[in-house]
Amino acid sequence: MQWDIFCRVIDNLGDIGVCWRLCAGLAARHQHVRLWIDVPDDLDWMVPGARQGQVPGVEVIHWTKPLPASPAVAAADVWIEAFGCDPAQECLDELAVRVRQGAAAPVWLNLEYMSAESYVERCHRLPSPLMTGPLQGLTKWFFYPGFTPRTGGLLRESDLAARQAAFDAPAWLVSHGLPAGRQPRASLFCYEPPALRAVLQEAGAREPSDWLVTAGRAADAVAAERSRGLDTGQARLHAVPRLTQHDYDHLLWSCDLNFVRGEDSVVRALWAGKPFVWHIYPQHDNAHHAKLEAFLDWLEAPASLRDFHRAWNGLTAPATVWPGWDVVSGWQACALAARQRLLAQPDLISQLLGFVAEKR
Repeated sequence: MQWDIFCRVIDNLGDIGVCWRLCAGLAARHQHVRLWIDVPDDLDWMVPGARQGQVPGVEVIHWTKPLPASPAVAAADVWIEAFGCDPAQECLDELAVRVRQGAAAPVWLNLEYMSAESYVERCHRLPSPLMTGPLQGLTKWFFYPGFTPRTGGLLRESDLAARQAAFDAPAWLVSHGLPAGRQPRASLFCYEPPALRAVLQEAGAREPSDWLVTAGRAADAVAAERSRGLDTGQARLHAVPRLTQHDYDHLLWSCDLNFVRGEDSVVRALWAGKPFVWHIYPQHDNAHHAKLEAFLDWLEAPASLRDFHRAWNGLTAPATVWPGWDVVSGWQACALAARQRLLAQPDLISQLLGFVAEKR
């Protein structure tokens, strides 16, 4: 089948990260995919060669507004609006012409944001009829990624377990100029967490550890604290260059604790099966507080992990934040149990394929 996936990049790369993993996963299952994306530049380091057509089954189309010419592409069997973005107006106009001529419309999905909140199970797979305009009478369908069997599941490659089993963490770390010794190691991928300074200072005051700081906002947040006199003591900071999607997985697999943010990286942390802390995307009305609590409930997080999440995300401000590496290692069982629950559920692409087959 031919799939059109529409992606507008808002910020922080999560949207492009999710959309590319979706494209690659569909292509790996012998689907043909066009990714319409308005800001494709970050694909050059995230997935080298993607824009040059070097990933079989995936075509990247630079979505300008307006498009420089008529799309002039074959009709798609499936449309996916990523995170509620409308398709290109030219595509909508072309679809209206085809429908008037009696052609079948694509199965049209709105791939929503991931959440563990209860509304996801209620809204997953619900129809959204178009009530006005030239496409009146067509139906979009809500499709919600999630963590329970009554949701759309999460993105997971079929070869993920084999890749993890074959992975050599020390060799990978050395090849990227990162420490491969035995002392505890954390990866830091975040926005600007309120507790960042306290965590680094408190961790560094207790025992040696290595902190692998990813490029972008995490590195900028650390640099800002250092400019204000941050003393990390025995916590050694190491700059990590921008990584491809596969190498970001390798970073997570190489660490004893992973700080992740947004949507794409928390899913990768779940598959890594290592202790992790999620910096949820902050919203001005604090709606992310309920989202975080729902996730911690699903995770069955122990009290120490809940407390740390709340401090890291600015919900609380305890006198001492860092619990110590002994406590962190105890979070491993929770991470592994969560991964096992997810592995027992169908992945997102399997569910998408089944849903489309049902609606065609």
